[in-house]
Amino acid sequence: MKTFQTLSELAGFVGQDVATSDWITVTQAQVNLFAEATGDQQWIHVDVERAKAGPFGGPIAHGFLTLSLLPKFFESSFEIVESKMGVNYGLNKVRFMSPVPVGSRLRAHMKLLKCDPIDNGGMQMVWEVSVEREGVTKPVCVAESLTRRYP
Repeated sequence: MKTFQTLSELAGFVGQDVATSDWITVTQAQVNLFAEATGDQQWIHVDVERAKAGPFGGPIAHGFLTLSLLPKFFESSFEIVESKMGVNYGLNKVRFMSPVPVGSRLRAHMKLLKCDPIDNGGMQMVWEVSVEREGVTKPVCVAESLTRRYP
């Protein structure tokens, strides 16, 4: 995990790959809980037996489940010592480029695209986040994530 003392220090890394997260294993229990929370009960996610005969040979995670892991990826990648709070501000672009079979291990690579001062001494950052599946070259998700951090 990388450590930055201040938001200004992090701002010096615009245009660079800043960090890579820890690995996260996607479980069937997570997929089922996500399906319950969102109402997306499509069989390719929650019916293990039927999914085995489906196009991916087993159940796959929801694309939005993968996307919802972004805060966890950020949390395990770096810390800003003099930042007390961060908020998810939105997304500019999201693509789900390949499936995530249940049991896959994922991690994210974060590139800082932009960093602008905002009110209350904060910074708004635009990140290119590429989510990798272990053993697969093509990313499973690429997103442009907007975050705001405050001292």
